[in-house]
Amino acid sequence: MLTSKGISDKLYDAVVSGNIQEACEIAEKIIQEGFSANVALEKMREAMKNVDEKYEQKEYFIVDVASSATAMREAFNILEPYLKVESAGIGGKIVLGSLRGNIQGLGKDIVAATLRAAGLQVVDVGVDISPEVFVDTAIREKAQIIGISISVEETIPFLEDLVEILQQRKLIGTIKTVIGGQAVSKQTCHEYGIDAYAKDAWDCVKKVKQLLANA
Repeated sequence: MLTSKGISDKLYDAVVSGNIQEACEIAEKIIQEGFSANVALEKMREAMKNVDEKYEQKEYFIVDVASSATAMREAFNILEPYLKVESAGIGGKIVLGSLRGNIQGLGKDIVAATLRAAGLQVVDVGVDISPEVFVDTAIREKAQIIGISISVEETIPFLEDLVEILQQRKLIGTIKTVIGGQAVSKQTCHEYGIDAYAKDAWDCVKKVKQLLANA
């Protein structure tokens, strides 16, 4: 008999091993059997964390990481319509993207889907995005918030450029900023004058809601 834990563990293994077909089949079964898409997504995040650790320990190569990321992305596409997220209860628009030098967009895609599920408007500008594009897009789209994904530590200093552009255009306080990703933390916010840090997609919904409420 299938259990939520049992099938989630199988999904975890499929992502870690980079088995795209199996990950998709398991994701389909999770939906068919009425198990939680949220729990499955969390399990896949744990799997990718394991993959990252294997890469750091030189057990995995780039090709292995890419296979696992693809397995998670394809399974996520199946699970996405079934994610349950508490409504933000407040209207707002956010420009979301991965900062220049960050070419991995999986985490950003999950955040974008979660924000949309919460009822927020999301303008996804993609990956490897310059500070200027973030600000220009926010102005053009009349967005209240810029959300930035950062997975590469070396690119964090670009946040200084982003804040400087906002200052030059007298937009500090008008357009709020939130960051997330494995390379940043609350400390990064303090260092660069960013308004909020989100530890995951669900936390991002909470932080965006708080920023909009205080706008």
